[in-house]
Order: sequence, then structure tokens, then C-alpha cells
Amino acid sequence: MPTLPPEPPHRARPMAESFGADAHRYDRARPGYPEALVARIVTGSPGPDLLDVGCGTGIAARQFQAAGCEVLGVEPDRRMADFARARGLRVEVATFEAWEPAGRTFDAVTAAQSWHWIDPVAGPRKAAEVLRPRGRLAIFGHVFEPPAEVAGPFAAALHRAAPDLPFGKMPAGPALETYQAGYAKVADTIREAGQFAEPEQWRFDWEQPYTRDEWLALLPTTGGLTRLPPDKMAGILDAVGAAIDELGGGFTMRYTTLAVSAVRSSATS
Repeated sequence: MPTLPPEPPHRARPMAESFGADAHRYDRARPGYPEALVARIVTGSPGPDLLDVGCGTGIAARQFQAAGCEVLGVEPDRRMADFARARGLRVEVATFEAWEPAGRTFDAVTAAQSWHWIDPVAGPRKAAEVLRPRGRLAIFGHVFEPPAEVAGPFAAALHRAAPDLPFGKMPAGPALETYQAGYAKVADTIREAGQFAEPEQWRFDWEQPYTRDEWLALLPTTGGLTRLPPDKMAGILDAVGAAIDELGGGFTMRYTTLAVSAVRSSATS
């Protein structure tokens, strides 16, 4: 269900910076992250200083704050950054690649649902630059597939509304397998940076119930749909809403949160 363009995502800047069009909806509708994942990152880091890359509205960052971390966010979309600041997060506006650390270092660098917007070569190198020895890099995001009764009408309505969108050109196969392969490639780029221990791959399975209104609030915040004209979006929401009504007004989503994590080598380079 999550969708990315077929071109290298880090070059798709208009899409990457489209999520702030409705930051309030984004923050309200998007799910958080498993507490077990947050705890594993916190306990596996040498201290509480954490840099959250592509922090968005601060959904993950606030969870790390609640777990005792001192969090600094880096976010290229000023609208998202302003929203996060209004909720108590320190944020600097920049892409991660262009961000200036000014000599600052951190115990952990995290990227929640944002690493695909970052250059795959420059990203791990920049993370290694700002991590203290034995500091932890953790990259994670959700994979989800609605029930076929919801996914089918969504796909049909999306094709009718925007047949030229690139998402129909994504590789065939279950979303989880596609994203697992993507995270394996992320692990490869971390290895190739030459400054980390062997990457670990983590998986967390969980479920979340959605009412019709809750799902229709989340849907416009997903990749690609953020840039659809209101009339086309309305047609998609009508079709999906009718499908959810047929299911009794709600459904349970099965989520998998995938992560790749690696520890910065003790030796400096």
C-alpha cells in the first residue's frame, strides 16, 4: 500500500516536500511506531542525544522524547518543521545532506519513514559523521496492505482519477516482500559506507483498527495523493468510503514496521 515513485526517491523533491500541505491532518492521521522499536533504539544507544532525520511533524520524535531522549529534528519542509516546533521539538530546516552539524555529535540518528528521500550514498556517510563512536543509526518505516475489499476499490479509483501516476509501475508482488528487499538494499548502503558494524534488520508486527473516517483522514497523507486536485481526491475517497461501508464501517489494518539498524564503529575515520 505505501507508494514510492519508480525514479530514485531522493530526487523526487516535489513529492518529498508535499506532505506539509496539511501538516495538521498528517500528524493527526498518521500512526506512531511500536514502543518495542523505540525502546530497542534507546537502550541500544550509548546516550540520550538523538538526531531525527526528516522528522516531519514529530510523530516519532515525540515518542523518543517521552522515552527520555534529547531530540533535534532536521526537516526540509518548513510547514512540517513549524508544526513540530509548536509541539515542543527543536527543528532545523534543511535536507539532511545539506544540513550543517557545526561540530555537534549524537548518540543515535533515526529516520522514521523518511530515509528513502535521502541520497543512499551520502546518507550513511553523513550519519557516520555525526554519530559518536558506538552511536546507533536506525532507519524504519511501516508497511501495510488494507483488506482486498478496500485495496481493490482504491486502486480502481486511483487509476480513474490519475492514470498517469507512476505507482502502477511499481514491481508486482506483496508490499511486504517489496519493502523487505528495499530495506536489504539500505543495509547494503550502510555496509558500503565502511563505518558501521554489521547492520541488523528488525521486524515488528502489529494491528490497528480504523473507522471509515479515520482511514479517509489518513489516505490523503500518503505519497502521491498529497498532490492530487481536490476533485480527484474526492472521487477516490468516495469509492474507498463506500467499500468500507460494505465492511460495516471499519476494518483492522495489519502493519509491519521494518527497521535497519547499525552501530557506528568505535574507530574514527
